[in-house]
Amino acid sequence: MKALPPNEEHVDEDMLKIEVNLDDISGEVLGYVMDLLFASGANDVYYSPIYMKKNRPGILLQILCSLQKLGEMKEILFRETTTLGIRYYPLTVHRLERKFREVETEWGIVKVKEGILQGQIVQSAPEYEDCKKIAMHHQVPLKKVYEQVWRNGEVRK
Repeated sequence: MKALPPNEEHVDEDMLKIEVNLDDISGEVLGYVMDLLFASGANDVYYSPIYMKKNRPGILLQILCSLQKLGEMKEILFRETTTLGIRYYPLTVHRLERKFREVETEWGIVKVKEGILQGQIVQSAPEYEDCKKIAMHHQVPLKKVYEQVWRNGEVRK
């Protein structure tokens, strides 16, 4: 099970950003690799389209993880992707305090995540999975669920 960072505001100094440029790899494999990386403890994984040597289209895969996870991340990347080399460098991450509260809608409860900086709420967002479940179950547009959460819970967009 993936260990989550603590919910209080803090700075993680032993983090790494790992990057690889990929070509000749399918979207299905990329999705599989993303799942493996998250399951192995990556904090974040994302892809960006890039142009490589000779103007070939490719994908930039970036991973945020703790220094302790480097070996696992490298093994997944070398075994499961087409890369021949991996770049990584140290990174510091400042994480906001996180709190959750519940907002009532006509279709049910939605959790709202709040980001707190020095005791002040600076970010607030409904949890997507809660909103999606309500939208599908009650056959209402997802945007209507979000609108009601924002209205009922005074959530900042």
